Amino acid sequence: MYLLSPSMLSADFAVLGEQLARVEAAGADMVHIDVMDGKFVPRISYGMPVIESIRKVSGLVFDVHLMVDEPIRFVEDFKKCGADVLTVHYEACTHLHTTITQIKRCGMKAGVAINPATPVEVLRYILREVDQVLVMTVNPGYGGQKFLPDMLKKPGRVMELAAQEKVSCPDIQVDGGITLENIGEVLAAGANNIVAGTSVFYGNIEANIAGFKEAFSNAVK
Repeated sequence: MYLLSPSMLSADFAVLGEQLARVEAAGADMVHIDVMDGKFVPRISYGMPVIESIRKVSGLVFDVHLMVDEPIRFVEDFKKCGADVLTVHYEACTHLHTTITQIKRCGMKAGVAINPATPVEVLRYILREVDQVLVMTVNPGYGGQKFLPDMLKKPGRVMELAAQEKVSCPDIQVDGGITLENIGEVLAAGANNIVAGTSVFYGNIEANIAGFKEAFSNAVK
């Protein structure tokens, strides 16, 4: 099953609630919410108050991606403000197992993200614990970046590691530069959870989502 997670970082913040309602009505499976701290990545985005406010007007799964140093400090806060899935970066956690355990103890699904320069092998001993692996196909911190095609090797490697460790393969999410032009090769590489920002919110939202859903249907065939 393929999932589409539009990235709210590319939405028009002047009408954030309206755009959230549009992606929900158009058939998005969840929304991807990027939280940046200005330290782990150079930019600062939104935080708990914004998530709490839009949680009141949406029934979608909130897929929260923490691009922050030592995210274990904020796990309970993001649960309280409405996160359903919480993804942390391998590179940002001193004690990754402890962080993942805390996320699951709070009742959320847990994900681990890896930057483009980070090899998949670092996830070998955490795969059993996570629900989602996020393969960054751009360097994190900015929307609208160009897709890095070498990252297409990573979803298959995640599946190989899961098989070697004899564990169920987690969802494989990709984020960064995903468009209607390259979605076919991304799905063929093994990804099943697609984050798309500018390619959903720029132009006609409904038509863009329909295009991704059509690509999903074609890939299933």
